[in-house]
Amino acid sequence: MDPKLEKLKESISLAHLGGGQKRIDKQHQKKKLTARERVNYLLDEGSFEEMGILVTHRTTDFGMDKEIYFGDGVVTGYGTINGRLVYIFAQDFTVFGGALSETHAEKICKVMDLAMKVGAPVIGLNDSGGARIQEGVRSLGGYADIFYRNVQASGVVPQISAIMGPCAGGAVYSPAMTDFTLMVEQTSYMFVTGPNVVKTVTNEEVTSEELGGASTHATKSGVAHKTSANDIICLEDVKKLLAYLPQSNREKPKPLPYVLGDEVRQELSHIIPENPNKPYDMHNVIKGIIDEDSFYEIHKDYAENIIVGFARLAGRSIGIVANQPMFLAGVLGVKSSVKAARFVRFCDSFNIPLLVLEDVPGFLPGTDQEWNGIIVHGAKLLFAFSEATVPRITVITRKAYGGAYDVMNSKHIGADFNFAWPSAEIAVMGAKGASEIIFRKELMSAKDPAKKLAEKEAEYAEKFANPFRAARRGFIDEIILPENTRRKLIKAFSMLENKEVTAPKRKHGNIPL
Repeated sequence: MDPKLEKLKESISLAHLGGGQKRIDKQHQKKKLTARERVNYLLDEGSFEEMGILVTHRTTDFGMDKEIYFGDGVVTGYGTINGRLVYIFAQDFTVFGGALSETHAEKICKVMDLAMKVGAPVIGLNDSGGARIQEGVRSLGGYADIFYRNVQASGVVPQISAIMGPCAGGAVYSPAMTDFTLMVEQTSYMFVTGPNVVKTVTNEEVTSEELGGASTHATKSGVAHKTSANDIICLEDVKKLLAYLPQSNREKPKPLPYVLGDEVRQELSHIIPENPNKPYDMHNVIKGIIDEDSFYEIHKDYAENIIVGFARLAGRSIGIVANQPMFLAGVLGVKSSVKAARFVRFCDSFNIPLLVLEDVPGFLPGTDQEWNGIIVHGAKLLFAFSEATVPRITVITRKAYGGAYDVMNSKHIGADFNFAWPSAEIAVMGAKGASEIIFRKELMSAKDPAKKLAEKEAEYAEKFANPFRAARRGFIDEIILPENTRRKLIKAFSMLENKEVTAPKRKHGNIPL
């Protein structure tokens, strides 16, 4: 055999081994796939085209010239998922613990640059101990090069991060700037400073899992949009998520084939309780509106008083934002406002129509909310909806009170259609609270204040605890029967498909961050 061909064959074989069989075995013992196994599982069989397989680091200090591995700890390239082009990088923990070097970063930047030029999603499979300390500032510069591209790609192509091992220090900021972050339970973690530093500085005793594990970020911080039990399920979740998204901001999500039939859903007419203060599960409303089994929830375990996620309606991809009366009566708070605002902005960036299901009694009161900035955080959601140019439709199922009515995609901030069920209540506040303020003097002078309050409460409810006054003013386009909601929405979104909005000329708005 030609010596050059033999050398090439040997080099590729070494690259496929990563850090060697012993380290591959250790990865498997931790119930983790290797970088190449992850790539091969995620992409369509035979579609992966690798780039930079023979790249090696350039460091000679600290004996690094004696430790050379082809690929330098990251597998990069492109392939297809269900026939769709994607660019991918997967950090290889068997090589220097997946630590990022100058050349490692260059490989990642190359696929990101191509993704933006071509217009295709970028998927990052993160499994790294952080910066390669033997390289000093060069590895830090590599991180900054990636961060810059994350920002340039934002709103241009979808960016999905799967955390499948450690991700610490400066490395966490790249996933944080991507659109979605998925984490594997028990084997992945993210934090800026580890448990040892935390103990030294604050004297807190905490484990890696408690500090930055998948459960922590899914429930407490909101950093993780979704968690998965193992590597395989995580990769399947990436595939499912991608199915709702377009290739880039130049396209719309591709619809699935759908034949219109009887779109009336009688089950929707039995969901709202007669008692206006009794909770119900908004998931049941979503289920009755969308295509069967098509809801893909995002941030499921974080700020549960609001629901966000993707679904299909007559085969078309839509984004859903819905108050959840089962948690805190569906009020808007600091966390739920930020959660929803981020989701709205993503959908708007990638031409995904928005459906808002509204049952909101207002903003969450209290010192905790005020001191943590409910004013500015609530304004984020208001800003996000007001800025969005995609088709936007709201359905008010029950309560729409106070400033929260305005914020939840009201007609006043640019919604295209606002429907209301007959059970809708649109007012500044609930009948009881409003009556106590409006009729305060009468109540104080009444012989039977409780009876008088009940009378005045009924009077206020007669005027405002229904959608008719708002409909007369044109704030509601139509009062619809619950069972007709799906049919109405299919028609309305179809009509709005070619909606265009000319925004004022500006560099960008200044969202209240």
